[in-house]
Amino acid sequence: MNDKLNITIRIANQAPIPLAINRSDEEVIRMAEYNVNRLWNSWSTKFKSKSSNEVLAMVAFRFAELFYTQSAVTQELQTTLEAFESKLDDILLDVGEPAAGDVPK
Repeated sequence: MNDKLNITIRIANQAPIPLAINRSDEEVIRMAEYNVNRLWNSWSTKFKSKSSNEVLAMVAFRFAELFYTQSAVTQELQTTLEAFESKLDDILLDVGEPAAGDVPK
């Protein structure tokens, strides 16, 4: 079975974009297309004095901002989890060691 899928997406008023994607990525790709177009439509109405390309640039910036904000949160969470795991390892190792003066039976 072919794991690749040929699809076409359309962003704003731009030319259609043909893509060859993994079938497992289609839902994410379609969701991205939908949400970019939704924000572009909303902002095109709101900022009537801006050109289509200016609005598209604003949308691209907003999604990039969201991506990097989420990346920072993810990195902070990763650091917190690593510290937690290290402390948990220390606790578990302390519990498993006999106390000073204890004689193993």
